[in-house]
Amino acid sequence: MGDVQTFWKGFVLLCKIKVSLSPLCSQGLFGVPELSGPAGFQMAQHQALREAEFLVHKACTHPPGAVTVETFDQLSDSLCRVADLADFIKVAHPDAAFREAAERTCVEIGTLVEILNTNVDLCQSLKNLLGNEAVLATLDSDTRRVAELFMFDFEISGIHLDESKRSKAVALNVKLLDLYHEFLNGSQLPNAIDKQVLPEHIRHCFSIDGNRVQIGGLHADSPNDLVREAAYKIFLYPNTSLLLCLDELLACRHELATLVGYESFSHRALKGTMAKTPGKIIRATSRDFKMMKEMKKKTHTTNPEVMPWDHAYLSSAIRTEMFNIDPSIYSPYFSLGACMEGLNRLFMQLLGVYFQAEQPKMGELWSEDVRKLAVVHETEGLLGYIYCDFFRRPDKPHQDCHFTIRGGRLREDGVYQLPVVVLMLSLPPPSGRTPSLLTPSMVENLFHEMGHAMHSMLGRTHYQHVTGTRCSTDFAEVPSILMEYFASDYRVLSQFARHYQTGEPLPENLVSRLCESKRACSAADTQLQIFYAALDQVYHGKPQYRSTTDILREVQEKFYGLPYVHDTAWQLRFSHLVGYGAKYYSYLMSRAVASMVWRQCFLQDPFSRVMGERYRREMLAHGGSKEPVLMVQGMLQKTPTIEDFVDALVLDLNVHFFLQNTRAEFLAFL
Repeated sequence: MGDVQTFWKGFVLLCKIKVSLSPLCSQGLFGVPELSGPAGFQMAQHQALREAEFLVHKACTHPPGAVTVETFDQLSDSLCRVADLADFIKVAHPDAAFREAAERTCVEIGTLVEILNTNVDLCQSLKNLLGNEAVLATLDSDTRRVAELFMFDFEISGIHLDESKRSKAVALNVKLLDLYHEFLNGSQLPNAIDKQVLPEHIRHCFSIDGNRVQIGGLHADSPNDLVREAAYKIFLYPNTSLLLCLDELLACRHELATLVGYESFSHRALKGTMAKTPGKIIRATSRDFKMMKEMKKKTHTTNPEVMPWDHAYLSSAIRTEMFNIDPSIYSPYFSLGACMEGLNRLFMQLLGVYFQAEQPKMGELWSEDVRKLAVVHETEGLLGYIYCDFFRRPDKPHQDCHFTIRGGRLREDGVYQLPVVVLMLSLPPPSGRTPSLLTPSMVENLFHEMGHAMHSMLGRTHYQHVTGTRCSTDFAEVPSILMEYFASDYRVLSQFARHYQTGEPLPENLVSRLCESKRACSAADTQLQIFYAALDQVYHGKPQYRSTTDILREVQEKFYGLPYVHDTAWQLRFSHLVGYGAKYYSYLMSRAVASMVWRQCFLQDPFSRVMGERYRREMLAHGGSKEPVLMVQGMLQKTPTIEDFVDALVLDLNVHFFLQNTRAEFLAFL
């Protein structure tokens, strides 16, 4: 293992200086030679298409066997290696030409995938395999599952339909790609208003362009009530064209789902997840809402004048007043270098894994402040690479994300294709002699995203189609949310949290206050997540034949404690509707599972190598090659019930209502 202190000092140094690029071998982005310029995306795309044509022919002509699944996976890999990389570059590259070229590539590859998913000959080669019991008996369980997952992709794309309906399914999927692009772009655009409409004393809080005020966010953390109200009403003011886009998006999804034989898009989306059907989601959110509403009454003084624009600010204000949670008190103890040292130590203790700083080649990075880390196991060697795009910069999205650039798989030559991922954060860059200092929420986000990265690094599957985070959405967030528990445990924090100037350790009472503060208003925060999940399910259920705003109003009144505000359309800023359509509930499901895993396996000893190895063996190693429920069962060594999920969420809230009632009484209340 590399020396931890050396690693920390090296990372701190890298965070302070411009990266030195090796001129010995000039390459393109991520080491892909074609991607030294925007035009390279067209070259990479054409190469992937030629390879896909060859692999389709091979799959359709080769006798059924394990090679059939391997060929399908090669086909998936050849397309994903271009599409996944482009999916990241289109949002993160500082050069608009790169972003536009990547966007075009995403559309082209996406269109090809939809066409392949309705290719009858390609599907028949898989049917020949799955219908041959003698051949199936020779396949291992992972190969059989991957074959079934590929067949599922065919089925939900309408492969069983006649030619005209298959063509319609392809057309709908292609149309959806355009609608997704339109909706995502529109959801990020600011709204403008004549500056004379706003009171003069708050105009300076917004961006002014001539006689217009540009409002590009909710300003939810502003201490000024009027600023929050103005931002909420203006930023969420309905955009007619975007409302039509969302209507069309939801209608296309429903038409596609019913065309291929599902009752609704929600039924189609939830097949293969832990939830299985929408009914289970609605029952769980309904139970949780009743629970959270009652607990909120017992733990907070309800103010009928509180409005939706107050939620985030008042929650923060309550935490600050009750526990003196001022981020500036904590930040000096959380330099980025110290936090990376802490993660390095934790992963070494739990999993035998550590980081090594890598020297990037010329042209490999998209920004000079990006860092490249090798992930190494103490006995197994190099596991993969993480590109750390941690710092804020102009035109970079203010969001924390994990991107798979290349999935791991066992190649035809017997060599394992190492996974490559990007962690994108929005941290403050170092300034002068001051390193990058993180707030507690930034530390939590860093640990969260690193949980995704470890899932990608340790998911050593035979097939890239199921590698790492390529699993059901309601399981994919479990490793990342689990890491949040480590980020709140003093035993973990005490290993690395030191004042960057004095070396003083972070006082334990500050960590205790921070943990207690997270429980303040947590019922309301969870209630808000339930509202989002319920809205997502209703939108993707059976058609309502009314406006999305009318649906929003009704669901908000039923599942959220604060009123709908006239002439607002929050759903137009709900960008998760694209990537998490009918699956937003996954956040709550994953949090419940992570809570159970933490309490049963790591609460007693957060550094347990025995539990760390079980965690890798039962949950991380399989990616999506194993049913998510079976992975949870293996980790917990029992089958969790819906009551277990609810109990896990309640225990996290730690509210007196639950503690003062027996479990039987509580379930009767539900």
